[in-house]
Amino acid sequence: MVSDITKHYPVLLKELISIFSPQHGGTFIDCTFGQGGYSKKILSYKNTKVISIDRDIETQKKADELLIKYNDRFIFKNKKFSQLSDLKVKNENIKGIIFDLGYSYIQIKDPSKGLSFNSSGDLNMRMGLNDFSAKNVINKLDNIELEKIFKFFGEEKEAKKIAFSIIKERKIRKIDTKTLVEIIEKTKRKKNFKIHNATKVFQALRIFVNREISELINGLIAASKILKKDGILAVVTFHSLEDKIVKYFFKSLSENKSVSRYVPKIKQPATLFKMIEKKPIKPSAKELIENNPSRTAKLRYAIKKSDFYEFETDIYKKFKHLIEIENFGKKL
Repeated sequence: MVSDITKHYPVLLKELISIFSPQHGGTFIDCTFGQGGYSKKILSYKNTKVISIDRDIETQKKADELLIKYNDRFIFKNKKFSQLSDLKVKNENIKGIIFDLGYSYIQIKDPSKGLSFNSSGDLNMRMGLNDFSAKNVINKLDNIELEKIFKFFGEEKEAKKIAFSIIKERKIRKIDTKTLVEIIEKTKRKKNFKIHNATKVFQALRIFVNREISELINGLIAASKILKKDGILAVVTFHSLEDKIVKYFFKSLSENKSVSRYVPKIKQPATLFKMIEKKPIKPSAKELIENNPSRTAKLRYAIKKSDFYEFETDIYKKFKHLIEIENFGKKL
């Protein structure tokens, strides 16, 4: 089957619906509305309600379509993950919350967003509700700061050389999207035939510009508080950095910390989650054929054990080095 690349495919939709069981009704929160794939499918079941958020205001157009059809069962808000706690859902029976951390084909191909290395014009990468753009990052941060962004957010092995080349080039000319790609191509010693040479740098800039690390962490914490007992928190990730954060968050809040047998036994606090699947769920062979971009997708989920939400997490400490890099943006 030939993939229709212009069509939006909600990744791992069948698996997610199986986990959420919307046929039994309830309220669900779609934290990344995008093109509305998850929301639309959940709303197709009677006795369901969906509250969707998205930082990209362009998604309002697609949300309006669902508002017309499901007026009394659908709510859309232009918000970021970190604003999830602002939703008035105290009296809602929140049965499931989904984060799909990918970008739709429409967003990637939108020239005004400049997410793709195939774009032209000024560097942007702002997804909405941002404080600065990729243009500000490339033209104002120093070589050490750029190196850390590329190394830790993009896992780019030649981050130091690329950062140096950018600093050198920006003294001569304006760096737009095409110029940045040229710099990366000239700087990288080895050509990668599996992925474009600029992929990792562009990923790093997108993460940095949109503060995706702290947004994800704050979103996970807020979602965990909103969920009701037996509610499910599900996250679809597309690169290793996101997956590490989600994996650690679920694991650390679903397992009691190990205690040495030589230490007196102490009463440990109840865990917040239980995990049915230890390993991530990946797309089926059929989905990979129909939607090749789903190849890196991983779905992890956890079930909330009780209604309490005053829990402790050391996730900020665990990923402190990444948040510190994000904070370079405060000078822009």
